[in-house]
Amino acid sequence: MSDDSAGRQGPPEEFRRKRSQPVPPEALRSARSGRVTVPPAAVRRRRTGLLVMGALSALVLLASGTSWAVTGWMSGVLNRFDVFGALAAGDRPDNPTGGLTFLVIGSDSRGEMSQENQDALSVGSTPGRRSDVIMMVRVNEGRDRVNVVGIPRDLWVDIPGEGEDKINAAYAYGGPAMTVRTVESLTDVRIDHYVEVDFEGFVDVVDALGGIEVCLPEAIDDPKSRLDMAAGTHEVDGAEALAFARTRATARGDLDRIDRQQQVLSAMLDRAMGSQTLTDPGRLATFLESALSSVTVDEELDGRALNELAYQLREIDLSAVAFTQVPIADMNHWTPRGDVALLWDEPAARDLFADIRADRPIAEGDPAEEASPEPPNPADVRIRVFNGTATPGMGARTDDNLAQVGFDVIAPAENWDDRDVATTQIRYPRGAEAQARFVAEVFPGSRLVEDRTLDDEIQVVIGFNFTTFTAPELPEPEPESAASDGPLATTTARDNVCA
Repeated sequence: MSDDSAGRQGPPEEFRRKRSQPVPPEALRSARSGRVTVPPAAVRRRRTGLLVMGALSALVLLASGTSWAVTGWMSGVLNRFDVFGALAAGDRPDNPTGGLTFLVIGSDSRGEMSQENQDALSVGSTPGRRSDVIMMVRVNEGRDRVNVVGIPRDLWVDIPGEGEDKINAAYAYGGPAMTVRTVESLTDVRIDHYVEVDFEGFVDVVDALGGIEVCLPEAIDDPKSRLDMAAGTHEVDGAEALAFARTRATARGDLDRIDRQQQVLSAMLDRAMGSQTLTDPGRLATFLESALSSVTVDEELDGRALNELAYQLREIDLSAVAFTQVPIADMNHWTPRGDVALLWDEPAARDLFADIRADRPIAEGDPAEEASPEPPNPADVRIRVFNGTATPGMGARTDDNLAQVGFDVIAPAENWDDRDVATTQIRYPRGAEAQARFVAEVFPGSRLVEDRTLDDEIQVVIGFNFTTFTAPELPEPEPESAASDGPLATTTARDNVCA
């Protein structure tokens, strides 16, 4: 969303956008009845999952539904583009886990905007299309944590087949496919899905939510975007939220803008998950229509995929959504053509994207990390083993190994109900993810499974992929001099919501 036009003098005209898409069947019937119906808890959780994924995937929500009929309606309303068809499979990164990575693009295209709306939103009239907002959204394999990485649009990179340029130019060179190809070559992270939203779609979604709350540590006065906002907390509508997310009239320019975009995203997520949106049929219908009709996604992101992901994310919390941005080494890099760009801190960025690729937490404030900042003591981990294979004696041998390295084995190993478990599972109760991750290091290739029926024990279900028992190693504390650079600057969606 480029900042290349001065706004007209005088107050902006009110922004209006005609809607022509249908409303979802269930919401429409409830709205016509004049009653505000509260869906069952299971339906509300399912809706919340879709709301979460959509808000994180494009500053919009990918909606909700109470039946496959509504899911089919959702799939039909979304705009689609063949993003991955032109990409050579052999040239793309592998995905070593079951995590999902979304590339989220905010397009600054003004081609279909009326002059009236361009003036009302103070977005100028620059021709062409560029990726103004670029975010990588990673949903981990366990579907209980989301990492969002902001990629500055002025990052100086190598665009495949085109040479060096700012990363947002990839969209102009080859649209969504070239943008995906560029991000994959830069980060070595495979992109599974693509989501794009434009100026008007963003404004519509915020307005459909009834506005959002943002907060500023210091005042901003940006005549170009018509943003004059004092320090403090503000309730803003769609047009004001767009100006807030786009302005670069602060000391760190594009990097501050990424922080504000992440704050806006968190505020939208918080407002969307509120009961007023989920239980008001009229508001929900308006919201769904705005969100879905303004989004472009890849062809593989169909109704079935959305429905499955919504169910998996139905209980995610704002504190499990972590935000950061690509580490920067030089904010004033003079390019060969004579303009200023950003250079990333390559070693730190490589580590960041390696964590993303491996589904490791990136946030200093990650809930699991906060709960247990120091590695657990094996004697404090109550553990029980189940043999999920047909190999006799596997459980008993694992009991012995765990006891020898100090774990509290609370009962003799037993056979699991299913004797055909392919991948070893580390099952843990809510709030014990840190202990579960510690145990998972002992069983390479295992996967974490949250089981809320458990109380205070970790269960190891041995699968056929189990070949090696690795004794835990407690890392030595680093000397103070070794931590000169400090951790990545990270926040969670909970942190970003105004107090």
